[in-house]
Amino acid sequence: MAKERKPAPRPGTPVRGSKTGRADMALIDLIGRRWLLRILWELRGGPLTFRALQEACGGISPSVLNARLADMREAKLAEHEGDGYALTKLGGELLEKLLPLSRWAERWAKALD
Repeated sequence: MAKERKPAPRPGTPVRGSKTGRADMALIDLIGRRWLLRILWELRGGPLTFRALQEACGGISPSVLNARLADMREAKLAEHEGDGYALTKLGGELLEKLLPLSRWAERWAKALD
């Protein structure tokens, strides 16, 4: 029996770390889901088919990829187009907001060496 997918975290409903579902906590819960950030990153260059996205993510199972894509579609971060899966405007904005965090992580990694 397949495990039922939990719906994507939504602001205003209880999420990990917040009984009230504050928007920032709902987002952190969402992007903390396994593989979601990697999928977001791999879609940065444009649409990818399911198979191409699975290959780009290297090691993600089809069931997990399906679940994360469902989360991302539900959260309006990704959509399915004729060419495959692509980031929505909101998804692209989220990626832009995460880039400074990525640059900070690189500085942090060097500081730990």
